[in-house]
Amino acid sequence: MFTIDVLTLFPEVFAPFVGLSIVGRAVEAGIVDIRYHHVLDALQSNERADDEPYGGGPGMVMRLEPLTRILDSIQAASPAKERRILAVPSPGGKRFTQADAQRFARQDRVIFICGHYEGIDDRLGSLYPIEEYSVGDFVITGGELPALAMMDATVRLLEGTLTAASLENESFTGGGLDYPSYTRPPVFRGIHVPEVLLSGNHAAIARWRREASRERTRAKRPDLDGPSLRNDERP
Repeated sequence: MFTIDVLTLFPEVFAPFVGLSIVGRAVEAGIVDIRYHHVLDALQSNERADDEPYGGGPGMVMRLEPLTRILDSIQAASPAKERRILAVPSPGGKRFTQADAQRFARQDRVIFICGHYEGIDDRLGSLYPIEEYSVGDFVITGGELPALAMMDATVRLLEGTLTAASLENESFTGGGLDYPSYTRPPVFRGIHVPEVLLSGNHAAIARWRREASRERTRAKRPDLDGPSLRNDERP
């Protein structure tokens, strides 16, 4: 079973989302096992989870000791040849993409290490093969929300979570954005659904969607390579 471990000071952040999402359905189906590790539970005696930064300055820095206890315990209990990624949400990380989610989904385990305050003592990267990822050029309070986003993007790709057809035509799967979607009513406040979608001509619909996908990508995300022709859409 695919396993996700989350090291966090705020495990309660995850429960509402996971319980009401596709991720929760994957947990119930036995596709993924999500384990939360409360950093405070790893403290010893009068130890703190954070402390003042050396050199002064505002905020607090998460200490290494409780994090390493949890990570060492996880790795000691894992198979020797387990494929795993230690992912740290960080503004200094590479931008997380669909390709990263696909790579995550090919592992046996992904460990998310959520920083808070001013972040984690930077020596963590010297002790473990962490990979830092960013979900955008903005600052938020902690790593929990980025971890949730990366978790969702990964779990939905695991076999059995969604149907293969649901994943085939998504944005980024073919290199660009998905085609626009419409539903009832066919006319709303004078705006019509494209006539071809109401025609029942599946070949024409496939051609329209392919071109609409390209146009949408060019207009909204010209930085992307653009969607390629999929085998089921080739004339």
